[in-house]
Formats: sequence, C-alpha cells, structure tokens
Amino acid sequence: MPLVSLDNTITLALSVRDRHASAEWYNAKLGFELIHHIDEAGWSEMHTKTAGVTLGLGEQAEPTPGNTVPVFGVSDIAEARQALETSGVKFDGETETIEGMVSTATFYDPDGNALMLAQDLSQ
Repeated sequence: MPLVSLDNTITLALSVRDRHASAEWYNAKLGFELIHHIDEAGWSEMHTKTAGVTLGLGEQAEPTPGNTVPVFGVSDIAEARQALETSGVKFDGETETIEGMVSTATFYDPDGNALMLAQDLSQ
C-alpha cells in the first residue's frame, strides 16, 4: 500500500525564459489552453489535451531544458509530506503556499530527480 494517496491529476512543470511567449507557443503548436498566469509567482498553467494533466511554466532567467518536474496532486499536503519524510524521503526546504491558490513541496527520488506534491487551495 502506498504511503500517500495521490489525486487523479499531474502537472508537468517546465522551466522557461518567458512564460507568456511559451504559453502562446504551446497554444499555437499543440492547442493547449491557458488556465492562468500568476505573475507574482512567475508561474503559468495550461490545460493539455489529456484529462487530469496540466502543463506548468515556471519562469527562470536561465532555464534548464530537460529538467521537467512532475507535480502530483494531493488532498492534504501536510499529511502526505509527513508520511514521506517519516519513510526517509528527502524534501527541498519548507512547503510553500500561495494563499487561495496552492501549497507545494519539492522532494527527491533516490536518483535525485525532483518531484513535487501540490494541494489545490482554490476550492
């Protein structure tokens, strides 16, 4: 039995130089639809053509291509994080929260690949 119960959602987070230009590219080339730009967080999100899968665009001055971070939805981030930390999973810093939007926590697999948990706070 798994330590945490994941939602039926996943966000693929990419680092990009210009979120607005990238969102236009993904719309024009792949038909992805913009959900929102959150300028104060340097973040944009788009609906993909796959149910439950969104594309997140994180703005970076020097993006690192190939550094995709899968973001797994959970209903209670504190509970999920505690379960994973108790089992020895390494997290990167504290859980971050954008009030009324989302709480996120980055963690690593045994090979150092970054993964993230996200709790939707918009409901």
